[in-house]
Amino acid sequence: MGRASLEQLAQRLTRDARITVLTGAGVSAASGVPTFRGAGGLWKQFAPETLATPQAFARDPALVWEWYDWRRQTIAACAPNAAHRVLANWSRRFPSFQLITQNVDGLHERAGTERVLRLHGSIWEVSCWQRCAAAPARWRNEDAPLQRIPPTCPHCGGLVRPGVVWFGEGLDPDVLDAAQAASDCDVFLTVGTSSVVYPAASFFEEARRHGAFTVEVNPEATPASAMADLVFRAPAEVVLPELKLP
Repeated sequence: MGRASLEQLAQRLTRDARITVLTGAGVSAASGVPTFRGAGGLWKQFAPETLATPQAFARDPALVWEWYDWRRQTIAACAPNAAHRVLANWSRRFPSFQLITQNVDGLHERAGTERVLRLHGSIWEVSCWQRCAAAPARWRNEDAPLQRIPPTCPHCGGLVRPGVVWFGEGLDPDVLDAAQAASDCDVFLTVGTSSVVYPAASFFEEARRHGAFTVEVNPEATPASAMADLVFRAPAEVVLPELKLP
């Protein structure tokens, strides 16, 4: 991590710059949030693909909710790290700042980040499985542990599901459109993500086509590495606090 590269990036982060940051699981790793496939104990016997699907929920909603309850309790015990705090500061400092995250843990919001686009939803939201007319599309439920498993809709008494995007489901079109629009920017950073999951991986490519200055912050090489104008091969919680903005 060279000082010259840090200074080059800092010079790009001006008050009138349009800045977009895409974050992935690597940003939350230093907070102790396990990766999607990092479950321990009894959850080792289950592949995420067998739990995070509409079919799995229809088959055994209690099992799926037990897994999500474990994840929620784990995340509730975590705190935002230095990378979250730096990005929260940027969101207040730069008027044209947009954060796009693949994470569902809510740590960006807990750090105080404004204008967060959550591609995969939030583990702290739920929705009515039956989509009853009386219930809002989604609502907050921050109980950790949950009061009952599976939880039920207060409006119709039916099941509720986690407010996340499961395998086989499409992204919220409004969120996707906003994220694609944010790719038209001056500076685009991809932080703590493998850059292999689409459509998120396409935002980096779109930013390049729009002429953005592109930056990757990730401990390991990714498909975006060869295309980035700057690469920092270190964790986000190490790199971002080292930036000295004018």
